[in-house]
This record gives sequence, structure tokens and C-alpha cells, in this order.
Amino acid sequence: MILLYALIIIVLLFITLYLIPAFTPPINDTMGKLITNSIASLEKVKLGGQDQWILIRGADITKPIILFLHGGPGTSNMGLLRGQSSELEKYFVVVSWDQRGAGKSFSAKNPESSMTINQFIRDTYELVNLLRNRFNQNKIFLAGHSWGSVLGVLTVKEYPELFYSYIGIGQTVHMLENEKTSYQWTLEQAKNAKDEKAVKVLNDIGIPPYSGNWQKKFMLQRRLLGKFGGEFYGSSKGAFPIVIKSLLLATEYSFMDKINFFRGIFNSVRLLWPELMKVNLNLQAPELKVPVFFILGRHDFEAPSVLAENYFNNLIAPYKELIWFENSAHMPNTEENKKFDNLIINKILSTISKKELYE
Repeated sequence: MILLYALIIIVLLFITLYLIPAFTPPINDTMGKLITNSIASLEKVKLGGQDQWILIRGADITKPIILFLHGGPGTSNMGLLRGQSSELEKYFVVVSWDQRGAGKSFSAKNPESSMTINQFIRDTYELVNLLRNRFNQNKIFLAGHSWGSVLGVLTVKEYPELFYSYIGIGQTVHMLENEKTSYQWTLEQAKNAKDEKAVKVLNDIGIPPYSGNWQKKFMLQRRLLGKFGGEFYGSSKGAFPIVIKSLLLATEYSFMDKINFFRGIFNSVRLLWPELMKVNLNLQAPELKVPVFFILGRHDFEAPSVLAENYFNNLIAPYKELIWFENSAHMPNTEENKKFDNLIINKILSTISKKELYE
């Protein structure tokens, strides 16, 4: 009888969780009153013929727009971004987008043939124009993290007239070299730590590009990368605890959205990774016609910052600046959040008024 009661309670709990709707809290002042002219909107939009979800938050709808492109592919970050963007919301209309196949936009992966880099560029273009028209703004700021930094660079290259500047966070450049460098660093750390089990695992999967069950080999390497601090500096668990905590606490995700968060990662990697492995921005985007800022973690070996630095040095742009985050790995915007916010607000926002940057 006790087991039956326990089962009923569990079932009722799951039903309750399933029925709780997703929402984003309003933006209030220090007295708890809703700020006039603010926006806090979780909404569905049509991009590339598919329903996709965006989160729009800002204390003043007349402020400049900054659109964040999440990493992965498939690692949606509405909860994580909302949790650390309260300061940015004072100066920007902050937009987070679950790309097709990710998180709240999981069902937009159909048909699977649409999961191509070119389609993601078209989706981004549509979203940028939707935002520009809705808020009556000529240009926006674009920030891309990891996989989102590939999407960001390729979109800016195609449509430079839409952007004030591009911000690359954990910038990915040449995927094949990215994976080789990441693997070699992880193997070196395992040897230095005399971690024989990790060394054996890495030797068994071999140097990228992986053959056979490449997804399993990729995940094994990433797990060990996190163990040695190449993903989240100073952590032996990588970014996983931070991501999971933000997911569980995110009111923007329903119970099913949280399940689809994981489904979105696995499906997006499966569908996009083979094409992503052919990306080489050194060849595909040697020039960007907007101001460029690279925000790189000194200890990043998931998207090795040495490759991003080399790309930056050769990149042609009207203005460019590389900012090192000395106590970060792959997630400098999270690992050193206050420094990141200050940089965006006090330096990058000012590019709007500096016409010489576009000449």
C-alpha cells in the first residue's frame, strides 16, 4: 500500500510539472513595480517556415538590441542567459533565441534536411529583420558563442549592413583543427596527471576526425576535457553543473522543454556536426565589414583560443579588438560575468556613436 501511495504521488508530481506553463518574470524596479516601457516576452515566431522561440527582455524597448546565438549545436541557453543578463537588460533589449532543433524550438528540426548551416543563416537573417522592424531599429548587435560564433561570423559576412558590431565569445574557427588541438591538449593533461584510465580512453578513440561511432568518441573527449578544466576553468566537472542548474531553475522552460533540451543537443550534434567539421573561417570569412570584438578565455581548449587568436590577427575589419579573460575557459561570459557585462556596456555599446569604425 505504501508503494502504491508513493507511485500515485510521483505520478501526480509529474502531471503537475507537466502542466506548469513556461513564463518569464516581468522587469521591476527596486520597489517591485513594473518598469514602464520595459519588455519581458517569451514568444513563438516563424523563421524559415518553422515555429521557433525567442526571449526578449529589456528595461526600455527603445534601447539597442543585442541578439545572442547559443552554442552547441543545440545547447539552448535561455535560462542561463536570463540568469546573468539583468545588468545588460538596463542598456539593451536582450534577445535569446532557441535555434531550430534546440530547447523550446526542438520540433523545428523537421524536416531533418533543413538542419544545415545555410538554413541557420537564413533563420538568423529573418530573426534580425523581425527585431529591427518590430523595434524600429536600423541595426543590432550580434553576439555568438561557440557554434553560435560560427553562425554569427557567417551571417555578418553575408549581411554586414544589419549590424553595429559582432562579438565572438569562445570563437570557433577551423573545426578540424579545433578538434585536433582540443584532443591533443586533453591527452597531454591526462598524461601530466598520470591518469592512466583517461590516457587509455583517449588513445582508444584516436585523433580526430573520428570514425565509426564518432558521437560517442566526441562525447568521451569532451567529458575528459571538462575534467581537466579546458571547458570551465578551475572545474573538474566542466560547465555541466552550471548548465543543469540554470535549466532546472529556468521558468522559461516547461517540463517538456527541459526534456527537449537534452534531445535537442544530441539531435543537433548528430545532424550538424558533419557539416560543421568542414568549416574554416580563415577561408570562408577572411574579412568582416563591421567592428569585431573577440572575447576569449585564456584557458579555452574546447574552442582553443589559440586558433581564434590566429584568425583574429589575420582578420580584416574596420575595427577589431581581442579581449582576454584570464580566469576563464570556454564560457567567459559566465565565468567572469561582471567583467563581460562591463565590457559590453562600457566599450562595445559605444560603437554606435563611433562612425569612424565603419569607414
